[in-house]
Amino acid sequence: MVSVYALEQLIAETRRLAAEYRRTTGQMLPVTGEIARFDAARELNLELTEPRIPGVDATGKEEHENRRYQIKGRVILDESKTGYRIGQLNPNGEWTHVALVLLDENFEPFKIYEADREEILTALSQSTGKRSKRGAMSVAKFEAIGELVWTRETGLEDEIWSNY
Repeated sequence: MVSVYALEQLIAETRRLAAEYRRTTGQMLPVTGEIARFDAARELNLELTEPRIPGVDATGKEEHENRRYQIKGRVILDESKTGYRIGQLNPNGEWTHVALVLLDENFEPFKIYEADREEILTALSQSTGKRSKRGAMSVAKFEAIGELVWTRETGLEDEIWSNY
């Protein structure tokens, strides 16, 4: 088992390498999901599931212990642009909530949104097109149906987090 300190160091180096690789090549390394899992667990006080459960990346602690999270991450290079999409959601997984971690160009988190299963499945069922049938959703749609629960500037949004 890797210590939390060692894992933090590995993630920090992964962020640095991923950002440098994107700046150098214009391409993304496929590490966003692992960074997002780490950030959501750290910032929302979640326990990462190991071994992994289908569709579940983490579980809640304390007052949120009954929650099972599917965690998605997305690097946002230009907040003024639209059309960013999140990875495919697993509608058949055993998750109760989805956490969406938005990362900046340096792969650092700046916002985390959360939505519950019912909201996600309702939004997917109301969408048209092939992507929505496969569990794909835009970042803008997720922001509209979800709750902003963490920001880089203020940290955990206590009022939202505790009453959600």
